[in-house]
Amino acid sequence: MRRAMAQAAVGDDDYGEDPTVNELQHLAARLLGMEDALFVPTATMANLIAVMCHCQRRGAQLLLGAGAHLHVYEHGGVAQVAGVHSQALPDLPDGTLDLEQLELAVREAHGSRYHPRPELVCLENTHSSAGGRALPLAHLQQVHQLAERYGLRVHMDGARLLNAAVAQAVEPAQITQHCDSVSLCFSKGLGAPAGAVLAGRRAFVAEAWRVRKLLGGGMRQAGVLAAAARIGLEQAEATLRRDHSNARRFARGILELQSPLCSVSLPAVETNMVMVAVPGGWPSPAELCAYMRAVSEEELAETGHAVSVLLFPWAAHTLRAVWHRDVSAHDTELALNKLGFVARKCQERLALGLGPGPPSAAGH
Repeated sequence: MRRAMAQAAVGDDDYGEDPTVNELQHLAARLLGMEDALFVPTATMANLIAVMCHCQRRGAQLLLGAGAHLHVYEHGGVAQVAGVHSQALPDLPDGTLDLEQLELAVREAHGSRYHPRPELVCLENTHSSAGGRALPLAHLQQVHQLAERYGLRVHMDGARLLNAAVAQAVEPAQITQHCDSVSLCFSKGLGAPAGAVLAGRRAFVAEAWRVRKLLGGGMRQAGVLAAAARIGLEQAEATLRRDHSNARRFARGILELQSPLCSVSLPAVETNMVMVAVPGGWPSPAELCAYMRAVSEEELAETGHAVSVLLFPWAAHTLRAVWHRDVSAHDTELALNKLGFVARKCQERLALGLGPGPPSAAGH
């Protein structure tokens, strides 16, 4: 990937003259089944551009899930920058929306002089807060049909869209046929250092170019980034299949541990994420993550390895593990061994009635 970046043919992308960017945009548009695509620095910018293109009246209403990345983790850009009102609906455990609730919200606003005008529905696929679940194709079709009945458009935050396509064994275009625009991130599972695309109809992408310029996203010799993204796309299927396999192996390994400290729902592990339930009071998810990150001589003596594993404390009783192209099957086994070591040390401490303690007290 770095070699491709160094050797990339470049030009001025702000004038449409960078051949590597142009090639990537054409490739992404074909892959996603869209007329055109635009290379942008980040998927957050791609999502904001999409909202600004679809919702051109200030105070327009955007409907999306309460746990959607666009709603929670993008600094409210649709409100701060676009002047768009978000109505957050409850997410179901698999990342889908309750269609009856969605239609009720649209219908109430659609027929009222007092509600904001509903113009856009946003979906996230795969759904990060649901643990990387891939939205069912039938659900996407139903949402799109509902939106069309009321004259709304559908944007898909497809930062991890290719994970969904691999998990469902379908072409990405079979997923995106149910939306009007889609973003795709190159710096997550695809492993590039930066970049995303926003795809849709040709007129939509032409307007998106203007909004990208407004937001400061116009770049010059961006081919050095597009070259890395191209490598990520070319290797996507093999890379993501491996990530999904490693994530499932980790989840199965947790079940095999049979530790009261942590558990997983194996059917919920569909792609490259594992949500680990940490039901007790100690260790908390944050403490367990700290123990997994720390290393000690005791660990080296008992296991033959000193391994630092980075996990994320996701919620009060949940931590999240995510796989990417730099985590191998061997790394996954080492992480499982580390978790087994940490679990044993924590249980030994609890058995002695010692209760909570610093990481070193758990064998670190």
